[in-house]
Amino acid sequence: MAIVAVVVGLAFLAPLLWVLITSLSSRGDVYRFPPALWPDWQWGNYARAWSAAPWVRYFLNTVFIGACTVALVLVTSVLAGFAFARMRFLGRTPLFLLVLAVMMVPQTVLIIPNYVIASRLHLLDTYWIQILPFGASVFGIFLLRQFFLSIPQEIFDAAQLDGAGPVRMAFQIAGPLARPSLILVGLNTFMGAWNSFVWPYIMTTKDSIRPIEVGLNAFYGVNGTDWTTLSAAVVFTTIPIVVLFLFLQKYFVTGLYSTSGAVR
Repeated sequence: MAIVAVVVGLAFLAPLLWVLITSLSSRGDVYRFPPALWPDWQWGNYARAWSAAPWVRYFLNTVFIGACTVALVLVTSVLAGFAFARMRFLGRTPLFLLVLAVMMVPQTVLIIPNYVIASRLHLLDTYWIQILPFGASVFGIFLLRQFFLSIPQEIFDAAQLDGAGPVRMAFQIAGPLARPSLILVGLNTFMGAWNSFVWPYIMTTKDSIRPIEVGLNAFYGVNGTDWTTLSAAVVFTTIPIVVLFLFLQKYFVTGLYSTSGAVR
């Protein structure tokens, strides 16, 4: 079993290692066959990649867009998840199934109508068009609903006797208990914002508001692609999100499977 795990791990690491080797190779080595498995340590590729685009602006834009999106997703996920889990209202189950059905709609078929809507609302070329459409997460709503269902009803009954309303119970009682799940939803949302390319590429034209992934498009041109500098840019734009993932990876397990800790 350990051997299988190692083989699977190496299979996932292979693309990352190949990008790293390419980022440190000369341009001629990219097209060599058989390919070189050891780089030439061309550190100048990183300098050329950094000077090819306004990366500081791209990094700041991506962090800002990601942080705002995470904040909206956490708020909407807590509210909707608590409503579907603990509140009684007409059509709750059909409405929840309708929310889940959104996951089955291919996003590519919605690009054109979304573009028309954004144009009529004058949201094109703004931060808002990169934040608001992703301010709610079906995954977050579903995950938090499942967690809130595992919390004993007696806790909410006691809070209601103390005069707590639904919003207060959602944010002051249920929310803190669901911290691992909230971190999982937030990390998943931030990684999605960090890796977003098609949406901001279509909805924006100004580099001053575009995120990192769109910046990588600068290395593609009519005269070909500079694979060495592109790989270098991929490396230094991927490192922050990899570090963040490694730092918070334990919450992927605890957030998905932990339903304990509701009673203290």
